[in-house]
Amino acid sequence: MDHSTHRHAEHTGHAGDGHGHHPGHGPASWAMAAKATLHCLTGCAIGEILGMVVGTALAWGNVPTMILAIALAFVFGYSFTLFAVRRAGLGLKAAIKVALAADTVSIAVMELVDNGIIALVPGAMDAQLSEGLFWYALLGGLAVAFVLTTPVNKWMIGRGKGHAVVHAHH
Repeated sequence: MDHSTHRHAEHTGHAGDGHGHHPGHGPASWAMAAKATLHCLTGCAIGEILGMVVGTALAWGNVPTMILAIALAFVFGYSFTLFAVRRAGLGLKAAIKVALAADTVSIAVMELVDNGIIALVPGAMDAQLSEGLFWYALLGGLAVAFVLTTPVNKWMIGRGKGHAVVHAHH
């Protein structure tokens, strides 16, 4: 049995370890969905914060700053999954496909919610790095995005999509 087959066998063999089921076979647990969302949020938050900080520090306008933040959120969000499945033995092309399948919807929902909140909070888009409003809007938006994205991930994992594809290779 090669390394990746062994890891897959280990994963499929632990359905009774508290997960309650194997991903893609019935409803996903809230804990599994929250873990997948937190994983995604970590990458998104790094990219989002970095993009907002760079754009704000360089005195870019709102649109270029938001574009940079969203682009970096996707890059960092995908990279977390990409590195994890590469470590599990997947080739680069297959790992990229898994990362895209696992994270695209989750990152998109998270970015839509987070950036929507930042855009809607009065003064947040014009706030400077030294202002509390900048950080409250950004971190508050990420927190709301986590709450709203977790049910999306739960639904997707329960249907064998999203982070369920990562579990098949971990």
